[in-house]
Amino acid sequence: MLKAPALHFEIDDPEAPEVAPLLLQLDGYLAELYPTGNIQPVPLAELKQPNVTFLTARVDGKPVACGAFVRHRDYVEVKRMYVLPACRGLGLGKQLLEALEAEVARSGGTLVRLETGTAQAEALELYERAGYRRCPPFGEHSSNPRSICMEKVLA
Repeated sequence: MLKAPALHFEIDDPEAPEVAPLLLQLDGYLAELYPTGNIQPVPLAELKQPNVTFLTARVDGKPVACGAFVRHRDYVEVKRMYVLPACRGLGLGKQLLEALEAEVARSGGTLVRLETGTAQAEALELYERAGYRRCPPFGEHSSNPRSICMEKVLA
């Protein structure tokens, strides 16, 4: 009988050698979706700041998904959510988002915001099903026709 792979979420280093390919794939994915550069990836140096928590989902030790959140004064922003294409459709994005929200709540955050692009229909559906609602642009996000800002108040 085959053993089911174990899924494990952990706070991780975005510069770890096994994590870097995941972030490179995310950057490539965004570049394909937004070739005009309307949506800019978050530089790696920003993911290393003290107000950032970076999380990976690993299956048998191999990173298959990642996400981060940035603590601001009045809200927490989710960034860099990505699931490897081979792992999509298994509910991993939902589990990753729930793990990020649990970490946000543990750190005292109550208002979660995020920005995603119009070409990411699956992400929009995930966020809406998780209770996120559209909101005006916030923080560094300015009005952009290819960008959608969303927020959720954690219970």
